[in-house]
Amino acid sequence: MKYFGAHVSAAGGAENAPQNASALGATAFALFTKNQRQWSAAPLAEAQIAAFRSACDRLGYTPAQILPHDTYLINLGHPDDEALEKSYRAFVEELRRCEQLGLDRLNFHPGSHLRRIAEEASLDRIAASINRALDATRGVTAVIENTAGQGSNLGYRFEQLAYLIERVEDKSRVGICIDTCHAFAAGYDLRSAEACERTFDELDRTVGLHYLRGMHLNDAMKPLGSRVDRHAPLGEGEIGWECFRYIARDRRFDGIPLILETPDETRWADEIAQLKAFAGEV
Repeated sequence: MKYFGAHVSAAGGAENAPQNASALGATAFALFTKNQRQWSAAPLAEAQIAAFRSACDRLGYTPAQILPHDTYLINLGHPDDEALEKSYRAFVEELRRCEQLGLDRLNFHPGSHLRRIAEEASLDRIAASINRALDATRGVTAVIENTAGQGSNLGYRFEQLAYLIERVEDKSRVGICIDTCHAFAAGYDLRSAEACERTFDELDRTVGLHYLRGMHLNDAMKPLGSRVDRHAPLGEGEIGWECFRYIARDRRFDGIPLILETPDETRWADEIAQLKAFAGEV
């Protein structure tokens, strides 16, 4: 079965996210468990944790349908040791919040070399940070999201994702999230069924689709290979509808959260309905 959803608001507390997703007709959702633009947050209260778990149970959301995202401030490949340690501590806190909420994965952007160290050196820092964080926590999978390669961001090539996974010691607790806009911006064509076949075959050969723990379904405002991260509504960007029809119909993408991050949230319910129609699940 396909799990289609969106990155919904958790304003007022994580316990509000399941209801916000349900109102869209979503069978999956993503959320921030804290303010994504702040380094720290008040610890989760027992009442908040219980309310979130209760809402998920009541509305039928299991951990396999939920893809939490960490704060955008974290850079596990930072060239400065003190800044890297700050990012590491924040990442561990995010993993622990997921653990408290009963969630089994955490989606994150790998990091950036900031044009101060070589790409490989920064990738090594990211891998070491993931290993440290997994050693300090339990039960939550670190899900590396591909990037558009904008600026000095790493993770835009499938080979870079494979490089990180190869260096993660506990392979049972590492995975990937593929963002369609990011992949397209990085140069992976998704404009036709044939192009999708080539791109996902390359992903399988390079990384392995068995590591896929979620996807972000976004059209792209900018051309193929632009290295510019600008999302567009489904079917209205440079990618077009065929990619999302392909993903909806391909059983390799069953059983994981397929999350919209398209820019107009008033259209999410309609976009989810269209994806369900493509999958024959209306």
